[in-house]
Amino acid sequence: MERVGIVGLPNAGKSSLFNFLTDNNVPAESFPFCTIEPNVGILGVRDERVEILARNEGSRKVVHPFVEIVDIAGLVKGASKGEGLGNQFLDHISKVDVIAHVVRVFESKMVSHPYQSVDPKRDIEIVETELILKDLETVQKRLEKRVKIARAGDRDARREVKLLQALQEFLSQGKRASRFPRRDEFEENVIRSLFLLTDKPQIFVFNVDELSDERKKLIESTIEEKGEEYIIINVKLEEELKALPEDEAELFRAEYNLSGDKKKEFFEKVLRLLDLVRFLTATQNEARSWTMKKGSTAYEAAGLIHTDMQRGFIKVEVIPFERYLEYGSLKKAREAGAVETHGKDYIVREGDVIHFLFRA
Repeated sequence: MERVGIVGLPNAGKSSLFNFLTDNNVPAESFPFCTIEPNVGILGVRDERVEILARNEGSRKVVHPFVEIVDIAGLVKGASKGEGLGNQFLDHISKVDVIAHVVRVFESKMVSHPYQSVDPKRDIEIVETELILKDLETVQKRLEKRVKIARAGDRDARREVKLLQALQEFLSQGKRASRFPRRDEFEENVIRSLFLLTDKPQIFVFNVDELSDERKKLIESTIEEKGEEYIIINVKLEEELKALPEDEAELFRAEYNLSGDKKKEFFEKVLRLLDLVRFLTATQNEARSWTMKKGSTAYEAAGLIHTDMQRGFIKVEVIPFERYLEYGSLKKAREAGAVETHGKDYIVREGDVIHFLFRA
């Protein structure tokens, strides 16, 4: 299961965002380090297509797509050297697939700011600097090991040393590892094996009180320099609106210039960052929306569902969901010759309705 780690400075709204995304109720105190061990929850987002599929195919249960959300305690300046329990928190970050970096863009006398003022550019810089410093430490440790092997004449080790030295210089300039150019598979594999914090996909979550013109310009100027995915959420408002019907909640969001389903928007951005697609299955027991890497095969999709299905794989029947709607059921689509049959190497596409045939 894909994991999204929520990070940021203390009191940026990380635990409140976690509560909103996962419908959990963890402490969201107004003091640093309220969260020590990470809280873990599930963000599930409605996929209307699977509900239609379940209704048409008579499935008893519906399972929507989901990701795991991890609420990681706030970082502070010096975290890479152990400040504020930093090493423990940085280790938690290393175990997630996507970083959701919460940035405070709200004023509050009730919630202290660790640096006494709202300044998103400065706050982002503090967190990113700590992540880069930790990555530099990781690269240095690997470099020390590989230099010894390279001196003994190992060609791959010599090549790796040159790569690590270039990466070290790149990070020293305050640049994220994700922007470091990789020329071939060898370089990609070396960098991936380091599990660098700044090589992870990142989404900025700007936590606002209201989206005034001034706030909007501040966010736009901040994100212009970073060029990353971002979302603007009034986390406090969203938490308060959870109990309301969606149409009423949307009226309140409109007053703050923050219309739209923020859970779904967040989820879609995570899918895009991880390069995931969704495919649909339906049996009498359940209809389900699955997520997997773009470019994955039908054989790999079978393994995602069950190892027995992959082991006994015969073929798949496939129809795009939009075309499925024209017929209203897999049975009618088959009778019309609209369902295609493919083997193990078929590349799964977004919205495919797939029926797997396998030997039990």
